[in-house]
Amino acid sequence: MKGARLYVRTAQQLEELVRLLEPSSVLAVDTEFMRERTYFAKLCLVQIASDDVVAAVDPLEVDDLSPLWDLLLDPSRLKVLHAGDQDLEIFYRLAGSVPGPVFDTQVAAALASFPLQTGYGALVRDLLGVELDKMDSYSDWARRPLSDTQVEYALNDVRHLNDVYRRLDERLVESGRLDWLDEDFAALADPETYRVVPEEMYRRVKRRARLGRRELGVLQQVAAWREREAMRIDVPRNWIGNDEALVQVAARKPDTLDEVRQIRGLGDRTAKRSAGKIVEAVRAGLAMPESELPRVVRRPRVRMDVDSITDLMSAIVRTRAREYGIAVPVLASRKEMEALARGERDESVLLRGWRRSHIGEELLELLDGGISLSLDDGRVRIAQPPVGSD
Repeated sequence: MKGARLYVRTAQQLEELVRLLEPSSVLAVDTEFMRERTYFAKLCLVQIASDDVVAAVDPLEVDDLSPLWDLLLDPSRLKVLHAGDQDLEIFYRLAGSVPGPVFDTQVAAALASFPLQTGYGALVRDLLGVELDKMDSYSDWARRPLSDTQVEYALNDVRHLNDVYRRLDERLVESGRLDWLDEDFAALADPETYRVVPEEMYRRVKRRARLGRRELGVLQQVAAWREREAMRIDVPRNWIGNDEALVQVAARKPDTLDEVRQIRGLGDRTAKRSAGKIVEAVRAGLAMPESELPRVVRRPRVRMDVDSITDLMSAIVRTRAREYGIAVPVLASRKEMEALARGERDESVLLRGWRRSHIGEELLELLDGGISLSLDDGRVRIAQPPVGSD
């Protein structure tokens, strides 16, 4: 239990909190926010804890959070979060940078023999023997005043986080896996991870693979317009138009307002007020030089038995997961293996970070014929073929 419990609602209280936290080299951090009806997350609470202090800072009542940002952006302090990518995204937007270095307990737990995406409450229970009350998990954090139970719920999200971090750190040091996470944590603390480039958002549009290069150029321009428009009026991007609608726009290439309005999946307001902007985006895509059009990822022409290849990959993944003592999906999910089996290597998560060295390279060797599988006393044996063999 922390020595001081604070609910910070004034600038003076924030200054006092920062003074109390200054000596700490490790800070547990969490946020409460609302995002259901907006593009940008609305920050409603920032929870922060050291070994001696646990506090909730109310950004809806404290106008100037710069003392808090200065504290969090200090690179001499480790910031501990749980599933913290959205928290870090909020900090990047409001503080202008990402408060690194970071340690994410959900990411670390996967390498400490916990299931993939283990919840914070489960870690506190299993590592510390403490059962947390989750009664207020679906609170409206934007409404004021907050109740005492809401504040206590929020504080619990950081009250035990540093202890969880230390237990996980010990396990990872003992197993020799702590440095596996270096690249993952560096990416979490990299501002580029959270920088939105509207012209790159077409890569997230579902079903884009059905389009040719010219249509992808149109999609790129339309998706970029959708992203900027969603930012401008601060609404979820799908409220402007869903992915299927954008693919239809790219495929049909509407040249008139009426043609735009015939496409399903565009919000009514979008169809009425922004049809002209969509036509402009379509024309911009059609005018792009051939050399600037997005590249189409071509799958191999050879007909492949993806299911069978994935089954072979699964045998390797299960073998290595058993050796490492971690869950199979932590190494590679079925979906990730299927994508790699189809030849989708450029964006594969299996070829990034610690996964590349501990499973990805071996899967590539299998796909390229560099290793073989056999049975040895009921277990899968993974071996290099003899030198000089065909």
